[in-house]
Amino acid sequence: MSDWIMEAFLIQYPYIITFAMLAVCIYAIVLKSNLIKKILGLTIMIDVVNLFLILTGYRRAQGPIPPIYPSPEQVQMVVERAVDPLPQALVLTAIVIDMCVTAFAIALVIRIYRAYGTLDVRKIRELRG
Repeated sequence: MSDWIMEAFLIQYPYIITFAMLAVCIYAIVLKSNLIKKILGLTIMIDVVNLFLILTGYRRAQGPIPPIYPSPEQVQMVVERAVDPLPQALVLTAIVIDMCVTAFAIALVIRIYRAYGTLDVRKIRELRG
């Protein structure tokens, strides 16, 4: 019985770590008052979501292989062991979008700092009135 539990844990531990990292990022975004910490939490959260997408496309077969069809006879082997390329393509697009969102957020933080002289959300709310 304990071997079954250990095997299930080894299969699920990447997902457990991913959701734990997601919880830490949500904590940083919601409860921290510094805007730079919020941006870092957002950026890491997007990377964690990308990691989760890559994990969903991974196959635990005997030696996963890329989805390239070498010959018609090997198509069944490729279907059983190939890694799904769709999550990888989605992650490539998400990385570009993440860079744009981060650059825009940093530009907004720079403008806020120039206008209010602080990066603390509570102080900015007080100064704004």
